[in-house]
Amino acid sequence: MSVTDTLLAVLLIALKSVVLLVALLVFIAFALYADRKIWAAVQLRRGPNVVGPFGVLQSFADLTKFFLKEPIIPASANKGIFLLAPLVFATVSLAAWAVIPLAEGWAVAEINVGILYLFAVSSLGIYGVIMGGWASNSKYPFLGALRSTAQMVSYEVSIGFVIVTVLMCAGSLNLTQIVAAQDTRIGLFGWYWLWLFPMFVIFFISAMAETNRPPFDLPEAESELVAGYMVEYSSTPFLMFMLGEYVAIMTMCALGTILFLGGWLSPIPFAPFTWVPGLIWFVLKASFLFFLIAMVKAFVPRYRYDQLMRLGWKVFLPVSLFMVVLVALVLKLTGLAPRSAEPVPVAPIALTQGQTP
Repeated sequence: MSVTDTLLAVLLIALKSVVLLVALLVFIAFALYADRKIWAAVQLRRGPNVVGPFGVLQSFADLTKFFLKEPIIPASANKGIFLLAPLVFATVSLAAWAVIPLAEGWAVAEINVGILYLFAVSSLGIYGVIMGGWASNSKYPFLGALRSTAQMVSYEVSIGFVIVTVLMCAGSLNLTQIVAAQDTRIGLFGWYWLWLFPMFVIFFISAMAETNRPPFDLPEAESELVAGYMVEYSSTPFLMFMLGEYVAIMTMCALGTILFLGGWLSPIPFAPFTWVPGLIWFVLKASFLFFLIAMVKAFVPRYRYDQLMRLGWKVFLPVSLFMVVLVALVLKLTGLAPRSAEPVPVAPIALTQGQTP
């Protein structure tokens, strides 16, 4: 490949990344607005209704406010790590979207181990939380950081086993191939949400715990930790933590769409539904998952921390382990294992003269 071709490829990837990030940030601004509106509707309140028509510009007004406020850094804090923590958290949250296909061929990086990249990069957000809590040099954010770390690690185990079951059924680590494996003649009844329904439920609940969403927002429990690991942050650094959280939430919604809801596939596999662009179906499915998460926030009370840990280690872990064994057994007995999941035959080694087999 010539130097010119390499530069063009780099520029194309950079252009794709910029377009994706801008679209993602705008979508998250309206997702935040929807989150507040849904919460208000459940509680018979109006929610944002002043800035812009029906309050749709409220998120952009909040963004302007955060940018114009002066950041306050505690005198005893480690200033370098204090400011680096939210940057790390937001960056790794956004980096996870590099491999997410919004439609067929619509991914910044189409790699064969996309699910491993996604799982690895999303796990790095823990470091931003730990750095922010420790650098604040205060007991409340430090305790909040410890809580968040333990919570995120605990539920990543369950999410890992959920992903394993889907990979066994799809036979590939490529996110596009996982969606293609769900492309059947029966539409939404051929997607993995039905055949792996217990794992879909575990994934949905674990995703909320992983992203510190209510009722699992224990790291930010105002009653005992003031505001958790973000209590000493203000202005833009606080905004970056909140942005990272909402990006992580949308990442989990996108991942749930790919693993269980057929990605960009039409739920009814015939015209005129197949005429709708796959990107539209993907956005609608991810928005539906976000709506469910927003509804849970509105009417489920907060867990105690011991209940949170008991659910993760004593309920989800055994159930997910059992489902991994059960799915593997069913695939083996029924012969439904995908071809790519079968062992690759090894060619026999040619024997030279004088060797014995």
